[in-house]
Amino acid sequence: MKKTRQTQRARRRLHIRKTVCGTSSKPRLSVFRSNRFLFVQAVDDEANKSMAALSESKIKPAEGEKPVDRAERMGKMFGALLKKVKITTVVFDRGGYKYHGRIKRFADGVREEGIKF
Repeated sequence: MKKTRQTQRARRRLHIRKTVCGTSSKPRLSVFRSNRFLFVQAVDDEANKSMAALSESKIKPAEGEKPVDRAERMGKMFGALLKKVKITTVVFDRGGYKYHGRIKRFADGVREEGIKF
């Protein structure tokens, strides 16, 4: 089988999902990154329920703002949303993506709001 970016990411994603599981007290913070936007949600895997969700497409970009800066701002917004739902700790599921760039800046933004990983 040919190793493409998609197949390599799929293998990494499955490897992560084998060990990462969310509960109602400590949900899984799932991240999907497209070429344009980030999509995140807090998932309770035991009840198969999304507890909170946010899409970068809903956020209006500021003048001259870079995608990594927008991801960090989105992380702060999502952290505030988690606090509103009374969630203080999460398990981070990076979705098979490398922990750098938009993914890292998003996670840093969530941590700045006091959410523990």
